[in-house]
Amino acid sequence: MPPHYEEILDYKLIDSDQLQQRIAELGKEISHDYQAEEDVILVGILKGSLLFMADLMRHLDVPHQIDMMDVTSYGAGARESTGTVRILRDITIPIERRHVLIVEDIIDSGRTLEQVLRLLRARRPASLRVCTLLDKVDRREVVIPVDYTGFQIPNVFVFGYGLDIDEYYRNLPFIGVVKEGVVLGENEE
Repeated sequence: MPPHYEEILDYKLIDSDQLQQRIAELGKEISHDYQAEEDVILVGILKGSLLFMADLMRHLDVPHQIDMMDVTSYGAGARESTGTVRILRDITIPIERRHVLIVEDIIDSGRTLEQVLRLLRARRPASLRVCTLLDKVDRREVVIPVDYTGFQIPNVFVFGYGLDIDEYYRNLPFIGVVKEGVVLGENEE
């Protein structure tokens, strides 16, 4: 069993009220930008975007479909990307000539999202945009076009609100920062 979150929490970076307020604002921005569009598809990147995407959808005033991709570049217990991107589950809805909005929990180095964008662009969508809840601009290794950003955050290891530590703590209603020096999981690399 993992420790209770309070044992590893250094501080709350973004509380629940801040999250919900910003997500509502993003929903309005996205609805405004897509108001004249048809065939909008939200593509959530599993598992971290699940809570964000569910809350974001509630604030959209435009018709849309959803699909999910499961993509990883982290090994078990890792706090940094391995650099090798693996697609564990691909989307099932055809996106050719349709408007696609990728919904991501966090952009770090950008390498994972770079691969996802390359894959989806090859399928010739009418448009391809990116919405991320969290953006670690200081960690970026590749240029990623981000159309909608919830919060820019410093280079700290975060968890909660969909983001995990060894698949735990996704259910927390806030974004927290892990205490420095905390090691979790038997598979820690």
